[in-house]
Amino acid sequence: MPSDCPPLPPSRRRFLALSGLAALTPFLGPTFDHRDQLGHRDPDPLGRPVPGRPAPGRRLPLSSGDPVEAYQRDFVRMITERTDIRLMDGPAGFLYRPRQLLVAPADLGRVLDVLPRLAKSRFTVGESFADVARVVFDEETDIPAVVAGLRNPDRWRGDPVPAVQPHHVTVGHPNIMGNPGGPPTLSAKIDPPVPGSERLGRGVLVGICDTGLWLDAPNFHQDWLNKGCRSKAGDEDQLYRQDGKLAMEGGHGTFVAGVLRQTAPGVEFDPQVALDPTGIGDEELLARALAGLDPQTQLVNLSLGCLTQDDLPPLPMANMLMALQKRRTGELVVLASAGNAASRRPNWPAAFSEVIAVAAVQDRKGAVGPAPYSNFGSWVDACAVGEWTSTFVPGVFDLPGCDPVVFEGFASWVGTSFAAPVVAAQVARTMVELGVSAREAVATLLDGPTLAPGFGVYVAR
Repeated sequence: MPSDCPPLPPSRRRFLALSGLAALTPFLGPTFDHRDQLGHRDPDPLGRPVPGRPAPGRRLPLSSGDPVEAYQRDFVRMITERTDIRLMDGPAGFLYRPRQLLVAPADLGRVLDVLPRLAKSRFTVGESFADVARVVFDEETDIPAVVAGLRNPDRWRGDPVPAVQPHHVTVGHPNIMGNPGGPPTLSAKIDPPVPGSERLGRGVLVGICDTGLWLDAPNFHQDWLNKGCRSKAGDEDQLYRQDGKLAMEGGHGTFVAGVLRQTAPGVEFDPQVALDPTGIGDEELLARALAGLDPQTQLVNLSLGCLTQDDLPPLPMANMLMALQKRRTGELVVLASAGNAASRRPNWPAAFSEVIAVAAVQDRKGAVGPAPYSNFGSWVDACAVGEWTSTFVPGVFDLPGCDPVVFEGFASWVGTSFAAPVVAAQVARTMVELGVSAREAVATLLDGPTLAPGFGVYVAR
């Protein structure tokens, strides 16, 4: 085993880790036929009491199923039913959008010339994004097989292999791909900021590309999310399923924002939608979110990521990062969660060298060590505690076979998603305390020994 792989204890919670995507295979078929089986929207999606609705902050009597396993199974069910997601299974698996092939513009002509020999379906050139061309097939096509054929050097007789890839699907990192602890759980209200703590990170603007922000969060969480929130129209987290219950990652962006502000109460934040409330996005949605950030943004938090075909860096994301730096008025640093698959496979965008990749640790009464669910590897730069209680949303979280849980605006959750904003907040604090740029603050903060092989430098709260 390579030296960057720390020993990890076996855990039933790792049975769906992306290090073994083949574990999903019994649940999945080669194609998916989705029909929307959800009910009607809740009459009051903001969670205010309505006739017949149970009181908040308690479990409803139903069953005693395991919410961790139920959360994982429900994610599997969701991706098998959705027509806009496909799975390439096996130990090198990944999720992708059907019927779409992404191509570097310089390679488009010669790719189009050979495609008829690799795919039976007719195709057209669709709308591009992130300086990448998109080929759309009329019928269901084995995109990974087409990509493999195009990446075969023998086909090009000494010419460079074209830059081609599937359109990868991204997930929010508490999601099922190696989920460490399942869904959010009930918690008490967190205390307001300590007087005077608003000086910590004061004025640093952090972009949060996630599920967006609960529309009423600045009013409901006035202590934490009111001041410094730059939410605009279109930045709203949709939160709920059609039956009015909380979606699998509804409130994820609101939770991340709360972790950020708890660590650096003086930072400002700009929420953008890069994931739907089930925790699913893609490279195009991420490109839109990054393009929508305030030009004054100094730090970007991405608590999401994807695996890719052949573990190659995704071209759209590489282009996004380059364009992001060009559009900013000053220096900018991007931080991303490493993922929760207990795997060393590179997770993107965290694995880009110009991105600060953040793994998770556990703090057990002062004893800090690697979290068994966290991804790790030579591409990881930092680590922080991934178990948090934070700002959340009102609503009922209902998993098959488990007791429904009624949230009233606060929750506890676990994952590398919540380690990343800790590091982002500490970078902001260092910028203010030392009067340095974002990159200088990162260099200062990460100037130390690694916590454990593959986990990077430990950043305390």
